[in-house]
Amino acid sequence: MLLDFFPSGTLTWYLAKTFVLRILAVLAMLVLVLLMLDLLGTSGNILEAPGNGQSEVLRYAGLRIPQLVSQFLPYSVLLATIITLTTLSQNSEVVSMKAAGLSAHQILAPLLLTAAIVSGLSLVFNERVVTRATATLKAWEGNDFAPVPDDPDARSNVYLNDGSDILLARLVTGSGADTVLTGVTYYVRDAEAMIVREVRGSRATFADPGWRLEEPSVFDVATATARPQSGPLTVAPALTPEQVALRNVDPDAEPLLELSRSIEALKDAGRRTAELEAKWWHKLSGPLAAVLMPLLGAVAGFGLARSGHLFARAVLGMMLGFAFFVVDNAALALGSFGGYPPLLAAWAPFLLFLLVGETVLVRTEE
Repeated sequence: MLLDFFPSGTLTWYLAKTFVLRILAVLAMLVLVLLMLDLLGTSGNILEAPGNGQSEVLRYAGLRIPQLVSQFLPYSVLLATIITLTTLSQNSEVVSMKAAGLSAHQILAPLLLTAAIVSGLSLVFNERVVTRATATLKAWEGNDFAPVPDDPDARSNVYLNDGSDILLARLVTGSGADTVLTGVTYYVRDAEAMIVREVRGSRATFADPGWRLEEPSVFDVATATARPQSGPLTVAPALTPEQVALRNVDPDAEPLLELSRSIEALKDAGRRTAELEAKWWHKLSGPLAAVLMPLLGAVAGFGLARSGHLFARAVLGMMLGFAFFVVDNAALALGSFGGYPPLLAAWAPFLLFLLVGETVLVRTEE
């Protein structure tokens, strides 16, 4: 009975093959264009670092491509759906399939199956490739594209609280007592949370207690004067390596299992985890967005091409697809701020537009 939902094997293979080729073509076009635009704004910063050259620019491109593929794969599926169905409609192939007794759902079935396979591959790709590329790239960017130690725990732009004071580290490497902070800025605040002193250092190591800053420089806000210190300076006496490790969680750079352990550790420490939980659920719901795209873009392929409404249908399909991405990002942001429960923030847009796409298809074609 399940196979009755699909057209013949030959037609299923023809539609799936056509759809896959268009997905790959659109994805390659988007990635290449966006990568070129990204390099225009970033290559200068890469080449500013001493010793960097063409190989470092190519390395940046290699780390950026997996992120672009993951981010724009659903867009590619949407555009490929519209292109495929519009072409089939213009060539009267949709009319022929419907005349043979196929429903709109049966015509879409090969596309939906292909999109489901693409979603599964995207999930595996995100877990195995994108998270590693993101972790490496963020650590490299945080170190101003200078060489970064080969450390899987390296994190960039870490923000830490020491009571009312604040410690910022451009790069964190190592773990436990061997944790090293690079590019450190320590803000000393008064009882009214106003900054009274800023301390900068090139590097900080754990002094038990506190963190020993190397080459420190102190700026006094009241007198607006800066003075270098003759020797190391110890700051943040209440801050421990364990607290640094807990704050060092980047959901985009951690696979699902590792992120689950980080969330549990933060919960045990009494930290707020709504943002991380929303990102955890979105790691599952995000790749499934590709399954929605054939349904939302299906309106572009039905109706008579000679009616003059084909372009309007294509625009409507594109609007439905892009509306999903807007709502999905808004819901994820609200979930991160605690406005929605994390589960609802990740899955509500998917379920909502699944119903919208199905309703539009049934009302217009079935």
